[in-house]
Amino acid sequence: MTLFEHTLQGNEITRLACSKNTQPLIHPDTIVIHATGGSSAESSARYLANKATPVSAHLVIGRRGEIYQLVPFNVIAWHAGKSTHKGRTNLNRYSIGIELDNAGKLHRRGFQFFTEFGKEIMPSEVYTDYRESKLSFWHTYTEPQLNTLVKICRLLVARYPVQYFLRHSDITSRKIDPGLAFPFEAVRKQIFMSNL
Repeated sequence: MTLFEHTLQGNEITRLACSKNTQPLIHPDTIVIHATGGSSAESSARYLANKATPVSAHLVIGRRGEIYQLVPFNVIAWHAGKSTHKGRTNLNRYSIGIELDNAGKLHRRGFQFFTEFGKEIMPSEVYTDYRESKLSFWHTYTEPQLNTLVKICRLLVARYPVQYFLRHSDITSRKIDPGLAFPFEAVRKQIFMSNL
């Protein structure tokens, strides 16, 4: 996989037209990670690319590591919404948005786990967290997905002046994604350690 003219190149990449995004993104210095909350990477990518949808992202990464690119990295995508970081607002103007195919927070019914949209998730794909005397359950991220994310972010850090690697929940209190199952510190370390 390579990066050429602000798009990823390689056999594992599917490009979807997202013509609604046209404003230039100059010198992105931030990568923002999201969870799709959808049923599949492809359905989420098609939803985000739809002209009638008021949101978009640069990439969607599936659970097998498959990649959908919707917006070139030199064009603003609408992924951050009302957002702030280090005194700046509207992070869309400064950031690359990457969506990871993940159902997010889960609900337990007996010994079964379900997404917000009613899909059952197998226990092997459930991350359990215990904080403040409360259990919560989250859809795990896969190794191929995280490996692909790290490879892409390393390419982006090498090409653009990226200083910040953030979660959606870091830039707005309205969102909880990518959630507690996302190994934020480990991924961030892998991305930036390779560029020292």
